[in-house]
Amino acid sequence: MVVGEVIQERELIIVGGGPGGYNAAIRAAQLGIEVTLVEKGELGGICLSKGCIPSKLFAHTAGKLSDWKHMEQIGIEAGEPTFNMEQHQKYMAQTVSGLQKGVEALCKANKIEVINGSGSFMTGNRIGVESGDTFEIYKYEKAIVATGASVYVPEGIDLSAERVYSAQNIYSLEEVPEHLVIYGSDYIALEAATSFNALGAKVTIVLDEESDFGFDADLNKELNRVLKKSKVKVVKDSSLESVESNGDHVTLHLVKGEEKVTVEGSHLLISTGFRPNTKELGLDALKVETDDNGFLVVNEYSETNETGLYAVGDVTIGPALAVKAIKQGKVAAEHAAGQSTELNLRYIPTVVHTSTPIAFAGLTEEEAVAEGFEVTTGQFSMSGNGFASITGKKEGLVKIVKDSKTDLLLGVHMIGQGAVEMISSGVTALEMAAREEDMLYPFYPHPSFNEGWLEALESMTGTAIHVPPNKQQKKDAQPVG
Repeated sequence: MVVGEVIQERELIIVGGGPGGYNAAIRAAQLGIEVTLVEKGELGGICLSKGCIPSKLFAHTAGKLSDWKHMEQIGIEAGEPTFNMEQHQKYMAQTVSGLQKGVEALCKANKIEVINGSGSFMTGNRIGVESGDTFEIYKYEKAIVATGASVYVPEGIDLSAERVYSAQNIYSLEEVPEHLVIYGSDYIALEAATSFNALGAKVTIVLDEESDFGFDADLNKELNRVLKKSKVKVVKDSSLESVESNGDHVTLHLVKGEEKVTVEGSHLLISTGFRPNTKELGLDALKVETDDNGFLVVNEYSETNETGLYAVGDVTIGPALAVKAIKQGKVAAEHAAGQSTELNLRYIPTVVHTSTPIAFAGLTEEEAVAEGFEVTTGQFSMSGNGFASITGKKEGLVKIVKDSKTDLLLGVHMIGQGAVEMISSGVTALEMAAREEDMLYPFYPHPSFNEGWLEALESMTGTAIHVPPNKQQKKDAQPVG
């Protein structure tokens, strides 16, 4: 290995070129900062190459394949479709490649220096970058850690075993599994479950000592109903003892209560969370503060306890969501440039691209009660929505959570078609401290999925038009809490 003789100086060095890293790089460049971006893989990171984009493409494909029954209902006759995995993987490769080239072009256009290599921090505001056979040392004024996270594997599971997959390689399959068993309850597990189910796989979800999927109780109930209708089996309240891979199948040995249970499938997906990619970064020498799992602690500017050193994305505490990484990256870049932009994750939206999409922001009913609010909720079933009937997408519901004393909105939750696109309105309302009347006053286009939000709001006071009286919140009803 050739070691550089001169320590080179840089204004801002960013380690990691995923959503958080490249967004930070471009925003910093826009603000006049000279940026060096270090990435050991492809720009766009795991999100673009193995995570967000491939998973959403599978969800999109599954949705299109599921639509053929409705097409027949409305008079479009084309015969039952078939699915070609080989062609699908070609399209996915083209899509990922095109997006990666787009990120590369944006970095070049913004005059960002991109180094393909691995970075490790040293004392004295220095960082070593290993690239091929060379090792260069750079001195930085400020730096951003955006190295992401890797899948967490429970004890007793070997990810290298045949037919055992993680969130980062499940979408590289060359054939639809005969029976996909999924161990986990997060959004990754749910998206894979409904996508592969629609593509023709038998699917079983095993919940690790959890009774549900972590959403608001009413969304959990509706999701379980939708999964049951789709013939996705859910095994609850189970703990994993061991996994066996026997060439053509995988067996999970579980403990359910006092009973030992086995679940067998052709393939296994493990989706039980992430751990930060920090072990090889040399951050111990800088005494950067972390939590018990190694995630970096940052303030409202995405800055660590080490002045001038920022961290963004999955390497930090909080949900492993690209939307968090992107926002943190921009905030870090702006603060590094001397601006006072701040970040608060309280109203970060979570979206799940399941066959019946899920989106929410803010507090669940249970969380609001736990925080001491007197709570009133409103609900509307999308089966009563006119546009849902037109499109044949009648599954789902909308739920609004508010403070009974002030009418302040606390949380917005939806499972149903259009949820992902509509959650932005909910986030805006929460961020602007909207009250019930603020959301009731505007016009809602008709017919549209949006009307579900209006009816959920109106149901709090018994004024919803398309909800039977006995299912509406009465004006004199006692709030929860």
